[in-house]
Amino acid sequence: MEYILVFLPLLGAIISGFFGRYIGDRISEIITSLFVLISAAISLIIFNEVIINNYENNLIIATWINSGSLDVHWSIKIDPISSIMLVVVCFISFLIHVYSIGYMSSDPGKTRFMAYLSLFTFAMLMLVTSDNFLQLFFAWEGVGLCSYFLIGFWFKKDSANAAAIKAFVVNRVGDFAFVLGIFLIFYLFGTVNYDEVFLLIPQSINQEVLFLGININAIDLICILLFVGAMGKSAQFLLHTWLPDAMEGPTPVSALIHAATMVTAGVFLVVRCSPIFEYSQITLNIICIVGMTTAFFAATVALVQNDIKKIIAYSTCSQLGYMFFAAGVGAYNVAMFHLFTHAFFKALLFLGSGSVIHSFKDEQDIRNMGGVWKKMPYTWILMIIGTLALTGFPFLSGYYSKDAIIEFAYLKGNTAGYYAAVVGIFTALLTAIYSWRLIFKTFHGTYENKKLKIKKIHESPYVMLVPLIILAIGSIFAGFFFKELFIGHDGSNEFWANSIKFLSPLSTDHPPSWIVYSTPIIVVLSIPISYYLFVKNKDITNWLVNENKPLYNFLLNKWYFDELYDYLFVRPTKSIGMFFWKNIDVKTIDRFGPDGISNVIKKLSNKAVKFQSGYIYQYAFIMLLGLSALLTYLIVI
Repeated sequence: MEYILVFLPLLGAIISGFFGRYIGDRISEIITSLFVLISAAISLIIFNEVIINNYENNLIIATWINSGSLDVHWSIKIDPISSIMLVVVCFISFLIHVYSIGYMSSDPGKTRFMAYLSLFTFAMLMLVTSDNFLQLFFAWEGVGLCSYFLIGFWFKKDSANAAAIKAFVVNRVGDFAFVLGIFLIFYLFGTVNYDEVFLLIPQSINQEVLFLGININAIDLICILLFVGAMGKSAQFLLHTWLPDAMEGPTPVSALIHAATMVTAGVFLVVRCSPIFEYSQITLNIICIVGMTTAFFAATVALVQNDIKKIIAYSTCSQLGYMFFAAGVGAYNVAMFHLFTHAFFKALLFLGSGSVIHSFKDEQDIRNMGGVWKKMPYTWILMIIGTLALTGFPFLSGYYSKDAIIEFAYLKGNTAGYYAAVVGIFTALLTAIYSWRLIFKTFHGTYENKKLKIKKIHESPYVMLVPLIILAIGSIFAGFFFKELFIGHDGSNEFWANSIKFLSPLSTDHPPSWIVYSTPIIVVLSIPISYYLFVKNKDITNWLVNENKPLYNFLLNKWYFDELYDYLFVRPTKSIGMFFWKNIDVKTIDRFGPDGISNVIKKLSNKAVKFQSGYIYQYAFIMLLGLSALLTYLIVI
């Protein structure tokens, strides 16, 4: 059953990718969607078995590498963590496959697109079911490759190609640290299998290694390197710049990357490796600081963005920050809970924005929208549900998972935890403001589009709306029904078994009332405040922008990270490359190498051609010279 779950999406990708032109668009769409649906159904069965019967398994597909002490299998590991990820990946991917049938209906590359989606799903399934770091890294790179294909799907657009390359290059920075971490694990323990490494970790808590001329605790170094890899894949602060540019791909791609696959891989890695991270408090503090910084940074940038997809992209970045600072305070199960609920409402928001873009004929600027809630009532109400869940409105899914993160951060009782809780509450306020700004400027107020008449705005077809409705149900009920399973009464329960390690159990104390009630109050009050600022009295908003122009430009330009990286890395690298190209390659290697030799031969051949005049007396003269030279040579010898 597990084999079918993992390999059906790969089979769908092969059929659609290699034979799509023969079987046609519609059959390709049906096959890929059906295969992922079967995988989703199997994932639910496995998840149910894990919940009820504590089912765990490790199926060996094949022996991959067997050399010395390196013994690596290609495996399918089933435990509570992987079972949750299987449901998220397969279920969200299936809905995105179905949605894409409508969204990409007029695109000439439908079969290629569906093949990429299924291949992306397969790579993520291999990642979450790996039982060793090498298989994890192989699938990790597969996910990155598929994201490159999908972000640059419209390859005739220069911006799409640039965004795909940017995502690929930025991720290589994190991946370089990640692979160093894997090398160090093998160097220290002689194995890369999870279970074996986790058993050996407690025996090495005092071991040190020399790294860049500095003696550093081995476990601390492993954790830092692994986390840097997670930072790249999950777009955390400093390695986040690829994420908003990834919006150049079709909207279903954005939903798949942000809700179920690529960006969740970093959170999965940290949770999976909790038996290692629990022995490195310094790394946990770093994770907490980076997570809360990311949450705050991305929320501030989202406040002023005008591209509907980029607002939601920065929202993803911010919510991933919440997941990481939950892991940083040791609440790994809460991080997984937020990952689970976030998948529903973030996919809902992305696909809902795709419905808006589809109706507005590819317009993405919310300043060119407005006043269309009556023209798109289903999309409007569904996006409101997603927004309520994202902001943590009471009793929707985000309320249970996000508030749990803030509460456990506070209950951690250390400085990092207190800061994370305060930043989390303030970020919740920013999240509510930019989320309702998107809703009000997109659907309410006056119609601002000058190129498209409002009568041409229409609701999306049912093939796009049905996935939104299903995601809306998950956004409403996922938190309520699964809170007890993920968190339990005491913050850690038997469901996780040995898949998550807690050196010290999470606090069972009740947080103070101001922590419990502050976020829901802020979320509720933000709705009328946002309506007043962005619909009823826009003059106040314009005045605030004009009075704080430097701050507004700072946020609009995303804290100038792209410009900073361009100055520090891109320009110097380009200058060095140009120097080596023009001075070393062209003027030295080419000049005295292939170009120089070819020029000499060309000149000699031009001289030799002159002897071919067609006159017999000249040929006789040349023959005489040759004969004289030959006789002279023979006589001398």
